[in-house]
Amino acid sequence: MTLRDATVAVRLPAQDLERARTWYRDKLGLEPVEERPGGIRYLLGGTEFCLFQSGGGSDGSFTQMALTVPNIDATVADLRSRGVVFEEYDLPGLATVDGVATVEGNYPSKGSGERAAWFRDSEGNMIGVGEPVP
Repeated sequence: MTLRDATVAVRLPAQDLERARTWYRDKLGLEPVEERPGGIRYLLGGTEFCLFQSGGGSDGSFTQMALTVPNIDATVADLRSRGVVFEEYDLPGLATVDGVATVEGNYPSKGSGERAAWFRDSEGNMIGVGEPVP
């Protein structure tokens, strides 16, 4: 048995599924492909992620789901127009300018680095968007 042919699906906790469903619709423009008691499933570019009812929640201190986009500036502008608030960082090795950081050497097989931005959903989950830098 091998994992090489497996697919990956992210699971994000939600303390309030209805609030999360509304947030993903209004802020990200996403509609679920399936809803069940205790869970909501979304498809993006041939991959999937699910929100599940949880009494607990993530502390949101790390990226739980990362989305690769073709144009980070256009993506950030679009999401901001929908009310998404981006994190700002000013740390050694990681600083954002207008919400976007340049990460040198991040996944070099995809280029020389990445331009990235992060935001939290209604449940506190940290989501990243990134554009590889050639």
